[in-house]
Amino acid sequence: MRPDGLDVSDAHSDSFMNPLPIRVKPRHMEFTLLEKKKDSIKLEIKDPDETLIYPLLHELLQDKNVADARYVTGHPQLDRPTLVVEVKEGKPQAALKKAAKSLANQFLEARQLVEKQLG
Repeated sequence: MRPDGLDVSDAHSDSFMNPLPIRVKPRHMEFTLLEKKKDSIKLEIKDPDETLIYPLLHELLQDKNVADARYVTGHPQLDRPTLVVEVKEGKPQAALKKAAKSLANQFLEARQLVEKQLG
Protein backbone atom coordinates (compact mmCIF):
# COMPACT_ATOMS: atom_id res chain seq x y z
CA MET A 1 0.00 0.00 0.00
CA ARG A 2 1.32 3.41 -0.98
CA PRO A 3 1.29 6.40 1.42
CA ASP A 4 -1.64 7.87 -0.54
CA GLY A 5 -3.71 4.76 0.25
CA LEU A 6 -3.56 3.19 -3.22
CA ASP A 7 -3.09 -0.57 -3.19
CA VAL A 8 -0.62 -1.50 -5.93
CA SER A 9 0.22 -4.98 -4.62
CA ASP A 10 -0.91 -6.63 -7.85
CA ALA A 11 0.79 -4.08 -10.12
CA HIS A 12 3.24 -6.73 -11.35
CA SER A 13 0.72 -9.50 -11.91
CA ASP A 14 0.35 -11.37 -15.19
CA SER A 15 -2.29 -8.89 -16.27
CA PHE A 16 -1.12 -6.24 -18.67
CA MET A 17 -3.95 -3.94 -17.67
CA ASN A 18 -2.90 -0.87 -15.69
CA PRO A 19 -4.96 -0.51 -12.51
CA LEU A 20 -4.95 3.25 -12.96
CA PRO A 21 -6.93 4.69 -15.86
CA ILE A 22 -4.83 6.78 -18.18
CA ARG A 23 -6.66 9.74 -19.64
CA VAL A 24 -5.42 11.17 -22.88
CA LYS A 25 -7.04 14.28 -24.26
CA PRO A 26 -8.09 13.41 -27.80
CA ARG A 27 -6.84 15.65 -30.55
CA HIS A 28 -9.43 17.07 -32.88
CA MET A 29 -8.28 17.19 -36.45
CA GLU A 30 -9.81 19.82 -38.67
CA PHE A 31 -10.12 19.44 -42.42
CA THR A 32 -10.25 22.40 -44.78
CA LEU A 33 -11.13 21.90 -48.42
CA LEU A 34 -8.36 23.50 -50.49
CA GLU A 35 -9.24 22.21 -53.92
CA LYS A 36 -12.17 20.31 -55.41
CA LYS A 37 -12.28 18.86 -58.90
CA LYS A 38 -14.54 16.31 -60.52
CA ASP A 39 -12.22 13.43 -59.71
CA SER A 40 -10.09 14.74 -56.83
CA ILE A 41 -10.06 16.71 -53.60
CA LYS A 42 -7.24 18.27 -51.63
CA LEU A 43 -7.72 18.79 -47.90
CA GLU A 44 -5.56 20.69 -45.46
CA ILE A 45 -5.36 19.01 -42.06
CA LYS A 46 -4.97 21.04 -38.89
CA ASP A 47 -3.62 19.08 -35.89
CA PRO A 48 -3.24 15.80 -37.80
CA ASP A 49 -3.11 12.55 -35.88
CA GLU A 50 -0.97 10.13 -37.88
CA THR A 51 -2.39 7.28 -35.80
CA LEU A 52 -5.61 7.85 -37.74
CA ILE A 53 -4.30 9.34 -40.99
CA TYR A 54 -2.20 6.36 -42.06
CA PRO A 55 -4.94 3.74 -41.53
CA LEU A 56 -7.34 6.07 -43.37
CA LEU A 57 -4.86 6.33 -46.22
CA HIS A 58 -4.54 2.54 -46.26
CA GLU A 59 -8.33 2.16 -46.46
CA LEU A 60 -8.51 4.64 -49.32
CA LEU A 61 -5.86 2.75 -51.27
CA GLN A 62 -7.82 -0.51 -50.85
CA ASP A 63 -10.80 1.01 -52.70
CA LYS A 64 -10.86 -0.07 -56.35
CA ASN A 65 -12.38 3.29 -57.32
CA VAL A 66 -9.51 5.28 -55.80
CA ALA A 67 -6.74 6.04 -58.29
CA ASP A 68 -4.43 7.62 -55.72
CA ALA A 69 -4.39 8.85 -52.14
CA ARG A 70 -1.50 10.86 -50.72
CA TYR A 71 -0.69 12.37 -47.36
CA VAL A 72 1.88 15.15 -47.72
CA THR A 73 3.40 16.57 -44.55
CA GLY A 74 5.69 19.21 -46.06
CA HIS A 75 7.94 21.24 -43.78
CA PRO A 76 6.91 20.78 -40.13
CA GLN A 77 7.14 24.49 -39.28
CA LEU A 78 6.07 26.03 -42.57
CA ASP A 79 3.40 23.79 -44.06
CA ARG A 80 0.20 22.18 -42.92
CA PRO A 81 -0.21 18.57 -43.99
CA THR A 82 -2.56 17.79 -46.86
CA LEU A 83 -4.53 14.76 -47.95
CA VAL A 84 -5.18 14.31 -51.67
CA VAL A 85 -7.73 11.78 -52.93
CA GLU A 86 -8.09 11.02 -56.65
CA VAL A 87 -10.74 8.62 -57.96
CA LYS A 88 -11.20 6.65 -61.17
CA GLU A 89 -14.96 6.88 -60.87
CA GLY A 90 -17.43 8.29 -58.38
CA LYS A 91 -16.86 11.22 -56.08
CA PRO A 92 -13.68 11.61 -54.04
CA GLN A 93 -15.74 12.80 -51.05
CA ALA A 94 -17.74 9.54 -51.17
CA ALA A 95 -14.52 7.49 -51.23
CA LEU A 96 -13.21 9.39 -48.21
CA LYS A 97 -16.47 8.92 -46.28
CA LYS A 98 -16.52 5.22 -47.17
CA ALA A 99 -12.94 4.75 -45.95
CA ALA A 100 -13.64 6.66 -42.72
CA LYS A 101 -16.76 4.57 -42.04
CA SER A 102 -14.88 1.33 -42.70
CA LEU A 103 -12.09 2.41 -40.36
CA ALA A 104 -14.57 3.40 -37.65
CA ASN A 105 -16.19 -0.05 -37.90
CA GLN A 106 -12.80 -1.75 -37.59
CA PHE A 107 -11.98 0.25 -34.44
CA LEU A 108 -15.42 -0.56 -33.00
CA GLU A 109 -14.92 -4.28 -33.66
CA ALA A 110 -11.48 -4.13 -32.01
CA ARG A 111 -12.94 -2.37 -28.97
CA GLN A 112 -15.76 -4.91 -28.67
CA LEU A 113 -13.26 -7.78 -28.90
CA VAL A 114 -11.08 -6.29 -26.15
CA GLU A 115 -14.09 -5.68 -23.91
CA LYS A 116 -15.40 -9.19 -24.52
CA GLN A 117 -12.10 -10.94 -23.86
CA LEU A 118 -10.85 -8.78 -20.99
CA GLY A 119 -14.14 -7.98 -19.32
